[in-house]
Amino acid sequence: MSVAGRRGQPLRILILGGTSFLGIHMTRIAQQRGHSVTLFNRGRTGAALFPEVEKLRGDRDGQLDALRGREWDAVIDNCGYVPRTVRLAAELLALKVQQYLFISTISVYADFSRANDEGSSVARLADEHSEDRHSGYGALKALCEQALDTVMPGRTTMVRPGLIVGPEDPTDRFTYWPARAARGGEMLAPGDPQVSYQLIDARDLARFCLDALESGTLGVFNVTSPAGLFTIGDIVREGVAAAGALAQPGAPAEPTWVSAEFLAELNVQPFVDLPGWFPQSGAMGALHQTSVRRALEAGLQISPLAKTTRDTLAWHLARGEGARSKLRAGIAPEREREVLALWHSKTPQP
Repeated sequence: MSVAGRRGQPLRILILGGTSFLGIHMTRIAQQRGHSVTLFNRGRTGAALFPEVEKLRGDRDGQLDALRGREWDAVIDNCGYVPRTVRLAAELLALKVQQYLFISTISVYADFSRANDEGSSVARLADEHSEDRHSGYGALKALCEQALDTVMPGRTTMVRPGLIVGPEDPTDRFTYWPARAARGGEMLAPGDPQVSYQLIDARDLARFCLDALESGTLGVFNVTSPAGLFTIGDIVREGVAAAGALAQPGAPAEPTWVSAEFLAELNVQPFVDLPGWFPQSGAMGALHQTSVRRALEAGLQISPLAKTTRDTLAWHLARGEGARSKLRAGIAPEREREVLALWHSKTPQP
């Protein structure tokens, strides 16, 4: 479904956020395409970025005055997490923009023991007045979508990304893999290397979103790599390859694949200790089996994993020593060594 086509025409785009991770890529690519960009945020993150771009200061939690009396062709909402504040912005902008694109998440779904598509049931909160983003992240995003559709029916684009990766990522969830490979030595690799691992390069996501605005495309889209296109084995191999090309470690990384069952016995946490990874069984076993057919039909393009990995590692290596040495995700080095030692002690060696 689409509103009036606008492809080829410069757009006036309001970005809520715009100076952190995905927003940085959104802003850069929108500028490269000739669009006029306005950023609305609190000015606390990346305030020095994009000095040539119009910046409006405020807070979506009740401090929206800077948006009053203005009009844009479209808005990209990168920082909506609770329905109350999303509704506040939407109500103010409903008559000021033609299209509202909301960055949601595949975490909206209620059940990851089976593959999901855009029609799958979404998670619900026991208390819909709760704004606890830690415990109710996915369910809150689902309520944000509902709030937007109520305020702006027929004018919304809901984008549900999977694991967003690439340069500028403050979470280090994907960065962990090439960064760990760059340290060299024996490297813990989880479970079956053939298990699917879905991700989306932030730049691919930004391009998809801007394409949707330029064409007036509406609806709901899961946006991540197709299930099975990449595996955890690919993630590890490309991390090792990027490290060999860019970091030149003293001792090249040598992955040791440890069974999912053994990792569970030692309470090594999927997704947390081994970022992005889940074994292909249990309550989260189908997380990386999410359907992206609708987004592919709408033109989603996926970058080669080698490019995403190398670009991410290059960005990581250019960071300050503090950021490089203290990743925000992944198993601690001493814990990794302990797990590997226990694995070798209980596993017959060739």
